[in-house]
Amino acid sequence: MVIRRILLGMLALTAAVTAGCTSDDAPSESLPDGPALIKDAAAATGDIKSTHFTLQVNGTVKGLSVQSLDGDLTKQGDAKGTGTLKQAGQLVEVEFVLAGDTLYLKGPTGGYQEIPAALSSTLYDPSAVLDPERGVSKLLSGLRNPVTQAQEEVEGTQTYKVTGQLGKDVLSGLLPGIQSDADVTFWLRTDGEHLPVKASAAFPDDATVDVTLSDVDKPVTVTPPA
Repeated sequence: MVIRRILLGMLALTAAVTAGCTSDDAPSESLPDGPALIKDAAAATGDIKSTHFTLQVNGTVKGLSVQSLDGDLTKQGDAKGTGTLKQAGQLVEVEFVLAGDTLYLKGPTGGYQEIPAALSSTLYDPSAVLDPERGVSKLLSGLRNPVTQAQEEVEGTQTYKVTGQLGKDVLSGLLPGIQSDADVTFWLRTDGEHLPVKASAAFPDDATVDVTLSDVDKPVTVTPPA
């Protein structure tokens, strides 16, 4: 149950990973206004129907056991992928399928274990990740003091780098257990509706949570394992 809550809650940070960036060194006066970019991105993110995501935790973030995730997600909350979790000081690789109200989880040995729908009310609601009122767009709209810092290329995509801060009260909606505010950087596409490509949240002790989103709105099919 904790795995599911952390698993998909992590995605709200769309929205960043440790992929390298190259700066165009554009003059600051030529860059778009930070608040306007964030407003556009928040509105566009609320309309996302599906996405591929990766997540990487660098260092130790208090309250989080997930270390990495790679998967596909729909706005309805269905998801599938793989991850690495820290349990009892050990890293454990898992495969997961979230279909309807049921989580299927497979560890290093054995088959999938099913968490019954009767327990779904105690689990994190994965649909929150792409819900305009609770998910990624909520984090974007909650960003304090957004400033456009640069234009950078992220994995072949031209983006605007926007920095700001998020309070733990906003972060906790999608990152249960978070105990502190964070400095957050979003990389937003320079074209179209400025969808988020990458995001990074910085926590105490030089720890970060990085997420990337890609293949936005490409069809995703999730079926329970046999």
